[in-house]
Amino acid sequence: MKRYPSDVQGVLFDLDGTLLDSAADLYDALVILCLEEGAPKPAFPPVREVVSRGSRAILACGFPDLDDAARLALVPRYLEIYQDVMARQTRAFDGVDELLALIEAQGLRWGIVTNKPGFLTDELVRQIGWAERAGAVVSGDTLPVKKPDPAPVLLACERAGLEPARCLFVGDDRRDVLAGAGAGLYTVAASWGYLDGGNPHEWGADIVLDKPSDLTALLQRGTVAA
Repeated sequence: MKRYPSDVQGVLFDLDGTLLDSAADLYDALVILCLEEGAPKPAFPPVREVVSRGSRAILACGFPDLDDAARLALVPRYLEIYQDVMARQTRAFDGVDELLALIEAQGLRWGIVTNKPGFLTDELVRQIGWAERAGAVVSGDTLPVKKPDPAPVLLACERAGLEPARCLFVGDDRRDVLAGAGAGLYTVAASWGYLDGGNPHEWGADIVLDKPSDLTALLQRGTVAA
């Protein structure tokens, strides 16, 4: 396990399931598409669980009998629908607004590294009101690779003017931990997120936190309890 940095410069976050609870809008887009295609309405809990894996995993919940190629063909229409509804119910998780305010009050920088396509990420971040606050936003198509590859995390550090060894990376999926660790950041598994059915205590993160306010406390304290 990596030691908690003694001189933290900033914090990078995954977006969906870490900063934002966006599952309801992603689910509604799927329901609309199922209606268009004459497919049964899927249950919400299985969709929420796989949100962090992206549109293909979400579509598999609504169209389990289709093969991969057929589901892939539905992705453009699904994203089109989602773009229309993506900020209707999406909100920051409880404690996130206070967390970001603390980061800024301490003179630290923060940014976002997501596998979400850039045209959706940029619009959602703008509508939430974070476009002028985030020091860097790196999306799933910013580079030829995405998480769990560490390259997007390193790019976010570069754009935000952060040293990886002095930063935290926070995410609700194993790929976040792998990407952050590979880039040399202190990794935080966010157990308040979607988790993709996994156990965050098994991902090899440097610490697992249960709610955003726990990260606020950690940043205020500046140490990790033994």
